[in-house]
Amino acid sequence: MMGKVFHVPETNLMGCGCLAEIGVYISELNVKKALLVTDSTLSKNGVVDKVIDVLKKVNIAYTTFDHVKPNPTVQNVTDGVRHYKDANCDFIISVGGGSPQDAAKGIGLMITNGGDLRDYEGVGKTTYKSVPIVAINTTAGTSAEYTINYVITDEERHVKMVMVDKNSLVKISVNDPELMVSKPSNLTAATGMDALTHAIEAIVTPGAYTVTDATALSAVEIIFYYLPRAVADGKDMEAREQMVYAMFLTGMAFNNAGLGYVHAMSHQLGGVYDLPHGVCNAMLLPVVEKENAKRHPDKFPLIAKAAGINIEGKTPDQCADGVIKKIKALSKEIGIPTRLSELGIDSVDINLLAENAMKDACASGNPFIPTRQEVIDMFKEIV
Repeated sequence: MMGKVFHVPETNLMGCGCLAEIGVYISELNVKKALLVTDSTLSKNGVVDKVIDVLKKVNIAYTTFDHVKPNPTVQNVTDGVRHYKDANCDFIISVGGGSPQDAAKGIGLMITNGGDLRDYEGVGKTTYKSVPIVAINTTAGTSAEYTINYVITDEERHVKMVMVDKNSLVKISVNDPELMVSKPSNLTAATGMDALTHAIEAIVTPGAYTVTDATALSAVEIIFYYLPRAVADGKDMEAREQMVYAMFLTGMAFNNAGLGYVHAMSHQLGGVYDLPHGVCNAMLLPVVEKENAKRHPDKFPLIAKAAGINIEGKTPDQCADGVIKKIKALSKEIGIPTRLSELGIDSVDINLLAENAMKDACASGNPFIPTRQEVIDMFKEIV
């Protein structure tokens, strides 16, 4: 028997209007100047200005680095480290969805550990904790502001490097639904399906245990009910706030239980073809879970019940079929594509994708370890 470790940030603010409360918590960090890590869109549309207004009230200096790409790269991290040092910053504030959050973690760890970011691919490769990070999230899906995982694209190898490292854990996470109101419906859909993928993978992984099951199953229930509402009406604040809670719950689950082959395969599509992570997860989720259920259907009655399916008198296999059908129905309802061709990708190197997926840090968390041919066959289902 081995004990369980549950990683979470020290302070977590959530709910409508909580952004206004961060000043006092930042002051407690005894810091002076922030590197604001974000992307150009958030820098232009006023979201970053809302953060700056809070910093001014507590006399915290700042400089902005807004060059993060949708799939952040090694170069993004390198440039961010240089900006941090040149500006004499002593902490980081990340503003955005998964991309700025992941880039900020890479920057923070490179500042304290040095070396080449590629050396830290994998699990627990750094020695020192990141510089303090205040992670302000603007999407309800990735949980990147909350977890010990971060993903950076190595543009030379066209590979998404997955790092799982407790030293990347932020000091403060902030989830204010008011920052998410302006998000377009397709982004709301993609990030919501990312959250659902986190929940289901965290439930079926062998690393799951009672606490992670409880949080992930609660998230499944919330997402199936509220995600269609959030996509249909971005100003539905009840739906937005509930999706924040669901995303937070999934972060608690997979941060401590792990993920599986949906993510292992999705990372490759993002790294090679620069595709949206949440969309890739949504396309692959029913494909991978169908294979997982053939071998380990025992968790699917729990998932089915959380998804609102009547499980009375049904076998685990029947429950799994119901879950997969409901995932597909949700994706269709909120406009998620089912094939790579719908994203403009007509030719893929499946052999390369399969090889890289089998090396991915998330692969070992799957309930079964597929052969190379089985990975290829799963990729073929979404081509």
